[in-house]
Amino acid sequence: MKKLILATCVLAFLNSCENKETKTSEEVKEQDSLQQANIKLGVEERSKQLQEQGYETFHYREGDTTYLMQKYFMVFLKSGKNRSQDSTEAANLQRKHLAHLERMVQEGYTSLTGPFGDDGEIRGIVVYNTPTLKMADSLANLDPMVEAGRLAVEVHPWWTSKGGKLK
Repeated sequence: MKKLILATCVLAFLNSCENKETKTSEEVKEQDSLQQANIKLGVEERSKQLQEQGYETFHYREGDTTYLMQKYFMVFLKSGKNRSQDSTEAANLQRKHLAHLERMVQEGYTSLTGPFGDDGEIRGIVVYNTPTLKMADSLANLDPMVEAGRLAVEVHPWWTSKGGKLK
């Protein structure tokens, strides 16, 4: 009985393999062209949506990939002029600073945030996902560390691929 079941399974498998269509190279090329057209349409549509919201974008194709580029704003958090707070006040400001940064993440205004690992003048970066430099600057200046003068901001426009990831 086991041999009969095994033989039936093998025959069913072989039969399914014979019925599969094999695509010609022309059909594969046509399918790839359609997929690229759909991707490009999606990129163009997404670019238009972002532009309607005030963001600056452009797209380009390199090889088989279409990239949607968007302008973000990189904020350098630099040592401010007022770093004379005592340890209790500095710790309180740090707590408020981290709460502010978390709020920016939760509200979708930031894409990348973190401190630098040295003790240099530039203490960290925050990449803002806002339509304008003015908006990024305003949000960065709401940081309690900046308001207290412990940190200062320097804002630069920065282009990168929409949805890109660090590697």
